[in-house]
Amino acid sequence: MSQFPSVTGREVIAALSKVDFEVARVRGSHHIMIHSDGRRTVVPVHSGETIGRGLLAQILRDCQILVKNLGNCCKY
Repeated sequence: MSQFPSVTGREVIAALSKVDFEVARVRGSHHIMIHSDGRRTVVPVHSGETIGRGLLAQILRDCQILVKNLGNCCKY
């Protein structure tokens, strides 16, 4: 069983928004999220599709957020 939750791109954006990330711009289905201290990541938003484990791990690494802290940020 994976320790990563099954979340959509919109849920990831909502979770990152709660920890002070903002959508800087959107190019197609890719939302570029930037924190005021310079951290940035790209979150793909595709209707009804969940983000894979590997991509979610990369997004969390980019944002320097632990998996266990993701649960505090979003409902899944």
